[in-house]
Amino acid sequence: MASGIIKIGTSGFSFPDWRKGVIYPAGLPQKEELLYYSKELAFDTLEINASYYTIMAEKTIAAIGQKTPDNFEFVIKGYRGFTHDPFDTRLGAKKPSEKKAFQDMEKFISSLSPLRETEKLGCVLLQFPVFFNPCKNSYDYIAGCRRAFKEIPLVIEFRNKSWAKNETFDFLRGNDLGYCAVDEPKQPRLMPFINEITSGTAYFRLHGRSEKWFNAPMEERYNYLYSDEELSDFIPDIKKMSSNAVKTYIFFNNCHAGSAVKNALRLKQMLKKQGVLF
Repeated sequence: MASGIIKIGTSGFSFPDWRKGVIYPAGLPQKEELLYYSKELAFDTLEINASYYTIMAEKTIAAIGQKTPDNFEFVIKGYRGFTHDPFDTRLGAKKPSEKKAFQDMEKFISSLSPLRETEKLGCVLLQFPVFFNPCKNSYDYIAGCRRAFKEIPLVIEFRNKSWAKNETFDFLRGNDLGYCAVDEPKQPRLMPFINEITSGTAYFRLHGRSEKWFNAPMEERYNYLYSDEELSDFIPDIKKMSSNAVKTYIFFNNCHAGSAVKNALRLKQMLKKQGVLF
């Protein structure tokens, strides 16, 4: 089978510690960072994480789309109001109902219109938390998400390793849902790396391997730079993903100190040298 399209980028693009010459030139206006990311760094895809914290305004999403070339694609991460909060018992009375979660989902889907109209929406990533466990209600909820998003390509990322079983992958295939393979610290509760393709979209998310994961500041959690040897180890798996999917997205989420950009650019070089990426 011929290899599909591979797109490599980072999970987010605007961070204070990427400025002043680390990734972006000193003095570059913040409003020009996305243009620099797509033009000077030559990335053709970006995973938007701001959408996890709030449902972004349609005009904001339209604006980021306008700052990128025609071949550029975005992945939008699902809002926590329908991926995390409904299942977080720590929220108590503040925990949203399932009805509210699906109402937020409809608002979120509506906000994506500008990217859908310009064909710049690659897919939507729904990342479920470590306290989201496999059970009938969880499977039903994900199936409900699939119905709500209709024809929009949807990819699911699990954090709890109890999802690492054939039943999960069979369910995803049966509902045309992509599976997000992850590289993250080998912690007892977290998902291991599993190379499964469950839809036309393959997805690989690299979080780094920092031992400081739980109860650590975000900059510590994602403070990790992959070595060339570690990146090279993934190339056979990336080849497998690409040969079994129409499109493969690879995103580096180890954003602290610009490590994500450095690793993404290096991986692109390595894949081009092997004739995997053109």
